[in-house]
Amino acid sequence: MLQLTFINFSANSYIIVEGKRNADRFFIIRSGKVRLSKEVQIVAEESDVLGPGDFFGVVSTMTGHSHIETAQALTDVTLISVQKDQFSQLIQNNAPVAMKIIVQFSRRMRYLDEALTRLTLKNNAAEDPSHIFDVGEYYATHNQFSQAFYAYQKYVKCCPDGQNVQNAIERLKKIAPYVKAPQKEFPPGEMIRNYPKDSIVFCEGEPGHELFIIQKGSVKIVKITGNKEILLAVLKTGDIFGEMALLESKPRAAGAVAYEDCQLMAVNKANFEQMIQTQPQLIARLTTLLAERIWQVYRQLANTQIHDPIGRMYDMLQIQLDRKKIDSTTSANFSFDFGIKELINMVGLPQSDALLYGKKFMENKAFQILNDKLFVKEVKEIPKQNAYYKKMQQLEKSRSESKRTL
Repeated sequence: MLQLTFINFSANSYIIVEGKRNADRFFIIRSGKVRLSKEVQIVAEESDVLGPGDFFGVVSTMTGHSHIETAQALTDVTLISVQKDQFSQLIQNNAPVAMKIIVQFSRRMRYLDEALTRLTLKNNAAEDPSHIFDVGEYYATHNQFSQAFYAYQKYVKCCPDGQNVQNAIERLKKIAPYVKAPQKEFPPGEMIRNYPKDSIVFCEGEPGHELFIIQKGSVKIVKITGNKEILLAVLKTGDIFGEMALLESKPRAAGAVAYEDCQLMAVNKANFEQMIQTQPQLIARLTTLLAERIWQVYRQLANTQIHDPIGRMYDMLQIQLDRKKIDSTTSANFSFDFGIKELINMVGLPQSDALLYGKKFMENKAFQILNDKLFVKEVKEIPKQNAYYKKMQQLEKSRSESKRTL
C-alpha cells in the first residue's frame, strides 16, 4: 500500500538546493507557495512560483543527477514527499498525477529546446508543416534522394495550398528515378515497424500522433536549419521519443532518422492512456527519459555561455559522460556515439568554422577518430580540459571587471 509522507516548511525555508547530489525524493505542493530559482538564469521559465498541485525536484530524483534548481518556501507550505521507488505505485493509484507530470515535462522540454535552438543556431527552426519543404531541400542538396522524396511527399500532403507545393511536385518528379525504394507508409494501427538505416521516421514540422519505443537498433534526433543537420541525440534500444507531439498534438519539434536498421513500437494516444493504467513501469521510464532530457538541455544551455569554441566542445563531451553516468576520473578509454563533425554541430558552431575547430580540437593526441566515432584514450582528459577552459574564462571575466572598476 502506498504511504506518502507530509512535510511542513515555514516561510523562507530552503527545501532543495541547486547542485546538491543524491536526491531520493520529489515533492508535490499540498498548500502554500514555493519559488524556484537558478544560479545562472539563462532563459526565463514560464513561472518560477508554484502552488498547490505543482511539483518540483522530479528531474534530479528520477535521473540521479544533482538538483538543477533551488526551491524556497514563499509561505508556510505543506508538501507531499514521494520517494523514487514509490513513483510506479503513485502512477497506478493516481493516473492524473502521472499525466500532469508527463505533460508539464513535455511542455518544459519543448520550451527549453526552442530556447537552445535560438541560442545555438541563432534562429528558431519553424515547428510547422511549411518547414518540411526546407527539410526536403536539405536532403536533395546533399543527394539523399530517398529522404528528400519522403519530405517533399509529406509537404505536399500537409500543405496542399502551401507556396512551395508546385516546387515540391516538380522536385518529386525530378528525383524519382534516383529513389530505389521509397519509404514504406505504415498504417496507423501497425504498432511494430521496421526502418532501414538512414530512413526517416518523421521530420520536424510533420504532424505527430504517436510516440515510439526503440526495440532494436538506434535512432538519431536531428534539426535541419541553415542547410545543415544538427545532431541532438542518438537513442538506443529501450529509449522513447516523439512523446511531445503525442501529448500536445503539435508539429514535431525535431526529426528522427534511423541511425542503423531499427525496429520501433508505435504508440498512439489511446494506447498510451491505457498504458498509464496497465504499465506504470513504462510511464516511469518515460518520466525518467523526459527528466534526463530536461537535465541535459539545462546543461547545454549553460554550455552556450562558454566563450571559447574548443572549451564548449570539451564541456559538451563532459555532458555526454555525465548523461551516461560514466566516471570522469577513470583512466579507461571511451568511444562516443558520434564523430567530430557531429560534436561541432552539437555546440552550434557555423559550418564555415568546422574544419578549423575540428583540426584544432584533434591536435590533442588523447583523441582519435575510429570508425567515424570520436575516441578518447583516457576519460579523465575531458574534465581536465573542461576545467582549464572554464578557469581561463573566469580569469578573463575577472580581468574585465577589474578594468571597469579602474
